[in-house]
Amino acid sequence: MERPAWAPRSIDISVPSVSRIYDYYLGGSHNFEVDREAARRAMEFLPGLPKVMQANRAFMRRAVRYAAAEGITQFLDIGSGIPTFGNVHEVARAASPEARVVYVDHDPVAVAHSEAVLDGDERTGVVAADLRKPHEILASPQVERLLDLNRPVALLLVAILHFVEDADDPYTAVAELRDALAPGSLLILTHASYEGIPLPAERAEGTVGVYKDIRNPLIMRSREEIARFFEGYDMVEPGLVSMPRWRPDTAPEEEDPWAFSGFAGVGRTA
Repeated sequence: MERPAWAPRSIDISVPSVSRIYDYYLGGSHNFEVDREAARRAMEFLPGLPKVMQANRAFMRRAVRYAAAEGITQFLDIGSGIPTFGNVHEVARAASPEARVVYVDHDPVAVAHSEAVLDGDERTGVVAADLRKPHEILASPQVERLLDLNRPVALLLVAILHFVEDADDPYTAVAELRDALAPGSLLILTHASYEGIPLPAERAEGTVGVYKDIRNPLIMRSREEIARFFEGYDMVEPGLVSMPRWRPDTAPEEEDPWAFSGFAGVGRTA
């Protein structure tokens, strides 16, 4: 397999990557056959996965616009993945030209590609770090340079927490990030769940098995379990809902049924 110029020499391009699989679902070009094969296997069980990811991105853009309208100009996007059109810094700056954004990911491909895309942009930064170690993120030079943690920050945890197992205590990690942020900060979150999927849970378990096979377990939490991530936050209306129902631009009834898989919400610190 020939290595493209954008793929770091340090990565094994024969092993599937969650970030590149996500890129494939969104119609991107930064993925390999090994990623496409894993995605196709997952879609054998849940053929609507691309629609789910599109709804996820659409929610993210609406939530970022909401944050900007609330006067927030600082964004910390953890689990940011490979940059695609309509990414956080583009959406935020369309609403607030002075917006500053720090992207965080532990996937070397996502980090390398983000650095290439954002080269020369003084108001964005890219951090190679893991959500499970929030202190390393908060102490990074990029966060220290770009974000003033004494002012409100929009923290994005979009489509990442369902890749963190309970054994790694994601609730504590999210709480540590919350406690480091100023009052008025926002948590923008999406999470996979069996709830809302327009097929029996037994069928969806096949997709969970695919992610387990590629050593990136997919944890399908209940609405109640997802709501726990918002402890210490006041929920922004309409609360924790399916993605098309969070402050939609168009009537949710017009959305594809797959778009209602999982949950999305925004919370504000007091």
